[in-house]
Amino acid sequence: MQAQPGRQQVSTETETELDETTTDTAAAEIVTDDSSLVARLEREGDIAADYLEELLDIADLDGDLDMDVEADRAAVSIVGADLAQLVGGDGKVLEALQELTRLAVYRETGERSRLMLDISGFRADKRSRLTKLGEETAAQVKESGMSVSLEPMSPFERKIVHDAVAAAGLQSESEGVEPRRYVVVLPAE
Repeated sequence: MQAQPGRQQVSTETETELDETTTDTAAAEIVTDDSSLVARLEREGDIAADYLEELLDIADLDGDLDMDVEADRAAVSIVGADLAQLVGGDGKVLEALQELTRLAVYRETGERSRLMLDISGFRADKRSRLTKLGEETAAQVKESGMSVSLEPMSPFERKIVHDAVAAAGLQSESEGVEPRRYVVVLPAE
């Protein structure tokens, strides 16, 4: 290795060691960031579970709580024999409970939460149906070459459909004004 004027000569081994150390440090920072994110989300789940347990006690309902971290958000599920009244018509009560639970988390942490609440598998079933709708609509658009507009949906529902359409290789967009926003699946260009 030849030294250039004004530059120190560093051996290849030392450069490699420096690169490895830098890489190890960056990897450690990522792991620390991931572990602190998971810890924060687990804390959100614990706060939400405490809030929901109190709610179940007040309403004299039986339900088991399950907490998880999914896709960078806390997820809490309540399962039990008769919890249909907590879901409501088309999930309206579930949506309201989710917002109240997010507010309870915000009150404790001072940070906005993206927590997802599911009751008796309602959201999981809905996710499955909407994914199928997105796939079928994408197939229809591919076959016809014409765009297709779907019925108005909540942001949660639209996101699932957008993801399914993207996985099928097409694009989609949301149009309209809340609460009547809907998904339009576009043909390939």
